[in-house]
Formats: sequence, structure tokens, C-alpha cells
Amino acid sequence: MVFDGMNAPIPKLAEEVPRRRQMARVEDVARLAGVSTATVDRVLNRRSGVRPATVQRVLKAAGELGYVMEGALPASALRPLRLGFLLPAGNNRFLGLLGRLIAGSQDQLASFNMRARVEHIESFKPELLAHALRRIGREVDGVAFMALEHPMVREAVDALAERGVPSVTLISDIANTARAAYVGLDNRAAGRTAGQLIARFIGPRRAKVAMIAGSLSYRAHEEREMGFLHLFEELYPDIEVVGLREGHDDEAKNYRQTKTLLGQHPDLAGIYNIGGGPEGIARALKEAGRQDVVFVGHGLTPETRGLLVDGTMDAVITQQPLATLMSCVAIFANLRAGRPAAEGTARPGIEIVLRENLP
Repeated sequence: MVFDGMNAPIPKLAEEVPRRRQMARVEDVARLAGVSTATVDRVLNRRSGVRPATVQRVLKAAGELGYVMEGALPASALRPLRLGFLLPAGNNRFLGLLGRLIAGSQDQLASFNMRARVEHIESFKPELLAHALRRIGREVDGVAFMALEHPMVREAVDALAERGVPSVTLISDIANTARAAYVGLDNRAAGRTAGQLIARFIGPRRAKVAMIAGSLSYRAHEEREMGFLHLFEELYPDIEVVGLREGHDDEAKNYRQTKTLLGQHPDLAGIYNIGGGPEGIARALKEAGRQDVVFVGHGLTPETRGLLVDGTMDAVITQQPLATLMSCVAIFANLRAGRPAAEGTARPGIEIVLRENLP
């Protein structure tokens, strides 16, 4: 499925453009961008100290007016930056929210002189992701994607970098590549946070807990697992982690995995859902009458919100989709302006949502 904002009309004053191209001044650019002439001068001469959003407003105004200081900016800096977002297809509700947010934000992105398209790639297929990266890299100026740890994906990322197309990893990073930046949680810390929540909910007693992941081919899921395991080894030796199962973010698979875990461990006290598909786990717990099992997962969505409200889930670890998008905007704006990719950005904080503090 492709949501493409690249063919949307770009606001312009068509009748006035020829006249403006002949007489535009720094003052005109400043007035249209809503900034001072000093700020325009800093942007056009590539001096630091201007926020990415302001840089984009100035570039957009200069482009509309046809004003370019000779030698100051390449022509490509004035046309809209074309971005491609590659997200896994499937039933992960949080990723669905993120995809719809990006696809529906064309007007907002236009204010930063950017356009975006979203493509959904079959989940857990590194060869498909690598092919999509190479293909979309020929059509856009920057790519953001949820990475899979695989040599084919690493090669594709490095090939993009060699062609001058920067890439940003979302939610799950990839090691040893030339990607420009990572936007997402500290996943080891997220796993430790989940472990701490489950341990505190269970209380000071001997118990068993388990994990269900989407796939350990996602570095994010692997790091969450490692953080979770280390937390119990360090602080709660009386709580046994009885293993990890993969459900590929699929509700039906997670349902079956949970049924199996409950059958093998009737005294199971906690489940950490590292990926998506929480509805399947919740259904298995409800059918077994085991809502006493502490259940912690990721991603605040309408579905996890409902599970918090009815008491099936105890806590959700989440990040804001809008913050993810805006971090990408800032990174690509920095790269276009020649600044370090992460300048002025911060890693998203881990948010813990309970029934009592639902936003």
C-alpha cells in the first residue's frame, strides 16, 4: 500500500512569480518567512545558530520568490525534499498509527519544504526490505525505515549512503552501517523498565515470567530481551524467566504462544510482550481466567488502551508517533543544511502508561 503526497499541489503565487524573480530582496524573503533579515542572511550563507524549522521556512520563502544568493545554495536546496518512509506491513497497531500520521501530514510537511510517501513492506523479510530501500532510494532524497538486522539490509543502506541518499532508522536500529541517524527508544532501557514493572507488580515472591517477541531479527526486540533478562539476573533472582517465544506481531500467533505458555507453566505470573499483537495474548489470558498474570507491552493504541481500561494489561511502554515524525523532519532538515544529523534533537523518552494516567 502506498500513500503518496508527492503529487499534491504545492502552494504558490503563480501569477506573481515572474515579477518576484526579478525584484526579490532579502527583505522580501524575511517578510514571507516571518523572520528577520539577519536570520535570512544566516540561512542563505549556511551559518549555524538557526533552528531547523526556521531554516526550512526561509528556504521555502526563497524558493517561492526565486531569490538565491549567487553561490550560496544549490538549486536542489530550494525544491521540496522528497522523503520515503518504509514501514512493516501487518497488524502492528502502533506502526499503523505512525504510517497514517505520516501520510496525513502533507500540509504540515510542506511548511518544512518537504513531501513524504509511506510504503508498507511485508514484515520480517530482509530481502524485500533491502530491495525496497534500493528502489525507493532512486526516487527520493532521504529514507526512513524500521530496520532488520541482516547483511542484505546493511548493504542496501550503505549503497544509499554512497549515492548521497541519507537513511534514518525508526524504532529499531541496525549496526555497522552508514545510516545517518536513529530515531527511537533506548531499547535496553525499555526492556529493563518492563522487567522492573513486572517485578514490582508481582511482589517479593518466587515466580515465573515469560516474553513474547515479534522477531529477534529486529535489533529493538533483541535489545529489549537483553535488558529484561539482565534486570532479573541483577535484582530479582527469585523470579525465573522461562523463555522467549516469537509471535511475529500477529494476534493469532501470540494467542497460540500464550496458550502454550499457560499450559507449560500453570503458575506463570507475568508476560512481557516485546512487539505487537497484544490482543492475542489478552484473549488467551481471558479465556483461561488468568487476568492475574501481570501483562506489560509496548505502544499505546486504541487496542492497548482498551486492555488497560479493562485491567487485562497492567502497563504500556510507549513513545509518541508525532515526536518520531518530527525528529525525522529535524534530522533531514539538518542534513540538507549541512549540519550534524542529530543537532537539536533528543532521543524519545520512555513513557509508562497505566490505567490511572491514560492520556
